[in-house]
Amino acid sequence: MAIPDLIGSSERFQAVLDDVRVVAGVGCSVLLQGETGTGKEVIAHAIHDSSSRQTGPFVGLNCAAIPAALLESELFGHEKGAFTGAIAQTIGRFQAAHGGTLFLDEIGDLPLELQPKLLRVLQDQQYERLGSTRTLRADVRVIAATNQDLSRMVEQKTFRADLYYRLSVFPISLPPLRKRKEDIPSLVHYFNRRFSRQMGKSIDQVPDGVMDILKAHHWPGNIRELQNFIERSVIVTQGPVLSPRITELNLLMQAVVSAPPQTLSDAERAHILGILKETNWTVGGPDGAAARLGVPRTTLIGRMQKLGISSRPSGLRLASSRNASQLLAS
Repeated sequence: MAIPDLIGSSERFQAVLDDVRVVAGVGCSVLLQGETGTGKEVIAHAIHDSSSRQTGPFVGLNCAAIPAALLESELFGHEKGAFTGAIAQTIGRFQAAHGGTLFLDEIGDLPLELQPKLLRVLQDQQYERLGSTRTLRADVRVIAATNQDLSRMVEQKTFRADLYYRLSVFPISLPPLRKRKEDIPSLVHYFNRRFSRQMGKSIDQVPDGVMDILKAHHWPGNIRELQNFIERSVIVTQGPVLSPRITELNLLMQAVVSAPPQTLSDAERAHILGILKETNWTVGGPDGAAARLGVPRTTLIGRMQKLGISSRPSGLRLASSRNASQLLAS
């Protein structure tokens, strides 16, 4: 079974894909567990798209994004007049997902008073709209996701044990990006191609120095943080070489506590040298290296001094009228 659009060849991520392949053809509930930004909704889509329900709807609901007072109506729908402001009958997410998959994100934020009603749907495939006595049938597969420790919440009695066990028939744990760093280059190239196409750019190179920094970073926001970083980098890049702002690269490097400082300095030096060569060693001006890197000219000159890029090769030109030796002087 092929699973498209899932990037990563690491052992940890391949184990997740193996679980997806195993559970996709079964109708049981699935509980996806992992830190924020690890791609739980992407995995939920993969399970749906690889199952016999793939032609049915995939409906999502973030339990933390809906006020508790409205969540029951969002899940099960309501009848006209069921509460103040209910001016018409409304279907809920279970009815909208009939014949398909319902993805309940942030399930740990589901209020305790609603948990028995969700448990009933999972056990009996039956529910009623708010304000109705008519019982409806739910032909829905539920995939839940959380970044919380539900087993601990059960111990603390903030989450029902019977609902937890019903949801976690087949649990899948998604590894954080720091535990699958060998997948970072593939993800970087994927996001670079994706955002380059969206923005009508032709960016086909990622400098080794930049990649070294990205592989060394801890990525507390996981894949979502990396994706946002690459999108910003594509926005500011003007040529065929991905050129993140040097200020952002410095922030990433400052957050790295385990990587050897010399390695990171070498990576930054290689990145700056690459941009300087690409701009024919033009430091200032609208097409110069400082503009490409998204920093003031003086900031770039300071970094060049610190990294030992203080001499210019033959043919170096500066967009400023001031003498190069003045600009690069300490």
